Order: sequence, then C-alpha cells, then structure tokens
Amino acid sequence: MLTKYLILTFTLITFLAFGLDKWLAKKGKRRIAENVLLVLTFLGGTFGAVLGMVFFKHKTAKKSFFLKFCFVVLVQIVLIYLMKEHLAAMH
Repeated sequence: MLTKYLILTFTLITFLAFGLDKWLAKKGKRRIAENVLLVLTFLGGTFGAVLGMVFFKHKTAKKSFFLKFCFVVLVQIVLIYLMKEHLAAMH
C-alpha cells in the first residue's frame, strides 16, 4: 500500500518538475538539471515523466535526454523483473 502512495507521489512530483522546467525554459531562467528529472523518473515518476513530456511538449526533441530516459526505464524494468524473480524463488 505504501508503495502505491510513493509511486503516485513521485508521479505527481515528476510531472510538476517537467512542467516547471518547461516554464523556466520559456522564461530564460535557470533550469532543473536533467539528472534531477531522471532521478525523479527512476524513483517512481516514470508515468509522470511521460505525461510531462507529452503534456508540456518538453524534452521530446532532445535525443540525448530521450536516450537517457529510455535507459532509466530499461533499468527499472530489469530491476522489477529481478525483484519478482527473487520474491518468487523465496516462496
């Protein structure tokens, strides 16, 4: 149950971070570091990141960010698979 709330929280925070970064970019102000956006994504904000990228049209044209984003998602998938396998082996 706690995991569900953590994922929802990181989803919302990540979505808002993408929106804030887009707003800062338009205003020519200091931006949120890409690494911060990627860490938020990794910590459970993947859905929020995808929504933020689509809704705000942010970071979609930057190939280097998209490749890093895909790597983060791939690492998440591998970790989830390994955790499921480990838990299944324990039972």
